[in-house]
Amino acid sequence: MIAVAPHIDELVDGCRRNNRAAQEQLYRQFYRLAMTVALRYSRDEMDAADIVSLAFVKVFKSIHSFDSDKGALQTWIKKIVMNEGLDHLKSRERFSHNVELESVPEPAISNNALEQLGADEIMKLIHQLPPATHAVFVLYAVEGYNHREIAEQLSISEGTSKWHLSEARKKLQQQLSRTSSG
Repeated sequence: MIAVAPHIDELVDGCRRNNRAAQEQLYRQFYRLAMTVALRYSRDEMDAADIVSLAFVKVFKSIHSFDSDKGALQTWIKKIVMNEGLDHLKSRERFSHNVELESVPEPAISNNALEQLGADEIMKLIHQLPPATHAVFVLYAVEGYNHREIAEQLSISEGTSKWHLSEARKKLQQQLSRTSSG
């Protein structure tokens, strides 16, 4: 007889009852998603694994607040992992709150340089950015947030968010130039 995987609602109900088997199954089902998100906010796989572990502790502690009528479990877990990743970045180094620029020129990044690099190489370059700049770049370029949303998420001004994005682009352009010429 083949064991059938329980439906998401059954897993959530099991987790709410502190059923360890349900928690393990939920963890296994969403680990890859969580790790993918965590890697965006960490410097390496060990940091990402720490982010995932802490995020799942929060998932299990707050599973009672999950409401499937408000959204998918996957989206809810992704948000928790993302917030844990941002907390991780914030703890690595103090964020700069005092930079205020309203109009920042955006450095161009050559598509030829990007085409020559794989996703892993690009992520390595992103991981080299300072924590606040890294966070703003990932939230903007990868997660799709706008500067107002980023400012709220990171407790910085919109101008500071724009400055960090500009810095990220400038530093990535410099790194890409070195990579393509070296």
